[in-house]
Amino acid sequence: MRTLILGGARSGKSALAERLAMASGHDVVYIATGQARDAEMAARIAHHRSRRPATWQSVEEPLALAAALRAHARPGRCVLVDCLTLWLSNLLGDEDASRFDRERKALLEVMPSLTGQVLLVSNEVGLGVVPLGELTRRFVDEAGRLHQALAGQCETVLFVAAGLPLALKGSLA
Repeated sequence: MRTLILGGARSGKSALAERLAMASGHDVVYIATGQARDAEMAARIAHHRSRRPATWQSVEEPLALAAALRAHARPGRCVLVDCLTLWLSNLLGDEDASRFDRERKALLEVMPSLTGQVLLVSNEVGLGVVPLGELTRRFVDEAGRLHQALAGQCETVLFVAAGLPLALKGSLA
């Protein structure tokens, strides 16, 4: 079962994903894509870590997400990825300009073969104004394309606003 959880900043999407992971009854592997490049991001990462049960396995993988999913997804396990937009940012800022295309392709190719439960958290960034800068516009465009492709591969797609989940595809149960 693959679930894509979308929402804005501070919408409650990560908390929902964590509740779903706990409710799964499976062993949980948490794949974190964030990188502590400054004190503010380090504090955010520390906050997320503090919410996770000690029994969850944590994997920090800012770039090779498909490989991490392939390595950890299996029956009887829940893999929670938080978050795809940080992963996208990491790739768009990578020195190897072609890496994004390779990693995106690898992610979309591995998704149908994943077993167990997979929860993908991502920021929905296409609801606001059109960004002014070229890189920011590319980020919004690529996030939207990625979300559409993944939504087509996931059995469930949820949108979270104000801590309230709305099932766009499948059901919340």
